[in-house]
Amino acid sequence: MNAFVSGVVALGFSAHGAQAETLRLLTWGGYAPDSVIELFEEKYPDIDVEVTFSNNEEMVAKLRATGGSGYDLAQPSVSRIKAAQAEYGIYKPMDLSQVDTSVFQPNMMEAMEKYAEIDGEIYSIPHVWGTQGLVVDISKAPEVEGWTDLCDPQYKGRVSMRLKRALLLGFAFDTGKDPFAAYDDFEAYEAMIDEIGETLIDCKDNVKTYWTGGDDLSALLLSGEIVVSDAWDSTAFKLYKENPDIRFIPTRTGALAWIDTFTLPKRGEADDAAYKWINFVNQPEIVTMISESSGAVSAVKGGVELMPEGAREAVAAAFDEEALDNLKFMPSVPPGLEDLEGRVLDRVKAATSE
Repeated sequence: MNAFVSGVVALGFSAHGAQAETLRLLTWGGYAPDSVIELFEEKYPDIDVEVTFSNNEEMVAKLRATGGSGYDLAQPSVSRIKAAQAEYGIYKPMDLSQVDTSVFQPNMMEAMEKYAEIDGEIYSIPHVWGTQGLVVDISKAPEVEGWTDLCDPQYKGRVSMRLKRALLLGFAFDTGKDPFAAYDDFEAYEAMIDEIGETLIDCKDNVKTYWTGGDDLSALLLSGEIVVSDAWDSTAFKLYKENPDIRFIPTRTGALAWIDTFTLPKRGEADDAAYKWINFVNQPEIVTMISESSGAVSAVKGGVELMPEGAREAVAAAFDEEALDNLKFMPSVPPGLEDLEGRVLDRVKAATSE
């Protein structure tokens, strides 16, 4: 064997002499920090973790394009399981015997049974949960309570928005509609979303910029360029530690609640490694590390208590019992609705460039 071939062969083996396995993880930013990956690879030296950061729409698109191959573990929200599986067949059932499900809050597993069960099999395991509502500098915008306040003329030029479906849903609820109740009536849903789109176009002068990432939004709020935006609660919780006047507002109609999951792509090749990762990140000390990185609350029992101290304070400042009881958990999205929403949001985006 020549030196070149010897070198190539060596690359495929771990320090223990066994061929290394790669766990290809398709996940959100903050859910797989380098510090956690290092600890995992120390415990499992025969597994290398390869991370691709993404979001709900991109995850489904990537797996759809490959027929469920290219990744071994994905983390879509539970609302993206049933419809995506029905349309594209990109996932495979979980083997619950490989996961210690006793660590999860009961309502989190109940949500999996409700939103991720297909033909009697569970397709997802909960990882973290959180909400979407508003982030507000209460020292500069103390009156903000709901989504439509983003269009209040007194905040002209000091507002940001993210052009994603949560914005449409939030405005719908705040204008007295129930978008989830309309999911099964495509024409009614289309009329409602078209109306919301026109509202967003009409208040475009209020918007300084449309944010795309949490870091962008954080910079805008900390600099004082904007005073209110729609946001993930995790972004607001991080900002609270730097400026306690920046708060998450669950809104008068209730925050939109989501659960991000662990889901196996249909043609993943490292199921054993995937289950090892799932169980590893549910350990208390790892839960705290991921909460620190992501700002999200773990689905394990006592997830709030396992958050870093500053984040726990931010959660307490944002949510009382009434706000928690008023959460609007996002159900599975029926086929076709996201395409409709995308077209409406494209119209809003095009209008902003005039």
